[in-house]
Amino acid sequence: MTDNTNPGNFANRPKEEVKNIASKGGQASHSGGFASMDPDKQKDIASKGGKASSGSFEPGSEKAAEAGRKGGSK
Repeated sequence: MTDNTNPGNFANRPKEEVKNIASKGGQASHSGGFASMDPDKQKDIASKGGKASSGSFEPGSEKAAEAGRKGGSK
């Protein structure tokens, strides 16, 4: 049984749309992202070693510690 509520499921898409997507041969469906940035900008961001990220937590916060514990548990 297919899930008709999931637009990511190719079985729920029109055949022409699936053919169009497949014809791109695995190329990215968007033009943004790190790989499409100017090489100098990539180097600048990479040199910050993750510090350029906006992050979700203040460093050393209890919420960050709690998320780390939760992420490490099964």
